Amino acid sequence: MKSITINGSQRESVGKKDTKALRNAGQVPCVLYGGDKPVHFSAPELAFSKLVYTPNAHTVVIAIENGKSYNAIMQDIQFHPVTDRILHIDFYQLFEDKEITMEIPVHVIGTSRGVLNGGVLRKNKRKLRIKALPANLPDYVEADITPLKIGSKLYITALANPDYKFLHPDNTVVCQVRRSRASVAEFEEEEEEAAAEAAAEAAADGTATEATSEGQE
Repeated sequence: MKSITINGSQRESVGKKDTKALRNAGQVPCVLYGGDKPVHFSAPELAFSKLVYTPNAHTVVIAIENGKSYNAIMQDIQFHPVTDRILHIDFYQLFEDKEITMEIPVHVIGTSRGVLNGGVLRKNKRKLRIKALPANLPDYVEADITPLKIGSKLYITALANPDYKFLHPDNTVVCQVRRSRASVAEFEEEEEEAAAEAAAEAAADGTATEATSEGQE
């Protein structure tokens, strides 16, 4: 998985007054959990843009100015309810021998037969929660929709990978191809026409049978 480096400064004070002063200076107060003790640090708000404002998943290298660095993932983020500015971020430290849980984006590949025939692709899951060792975390999970016909569903079991495990039930639908409204209307119209033709043919057969019977009499 791709990694982003965040250069931060260790926070000596973590009180409300100091936190407010950091935010006023364009800094985001952060906490790194998962180690022997929490690590409090701050970094410029712009430093988090590639991590926060993207649909992609990344690990993070937190480089503190005291020379220490930590591998981590973003665990939680708080935004201001009005301005949407970042107020606080929690990170969780990664260790090579410990599995981590993370949400990974789904990338749809292939061309569905159902879509080519007028169906509509519905993405039920844009992200999937997985558990894996840090070295096995994928950038994304591929979902091949090529074999999907109209009415078909792609279940999470079809995406199984030995490097990680999904934290979803086996009956989770990742995506499916549904009949579009236009194709439904066209299908119903075709059915009505077929029914009308069948009725006309039946009526014609009945008339011919009656005519034959009268002729025989």
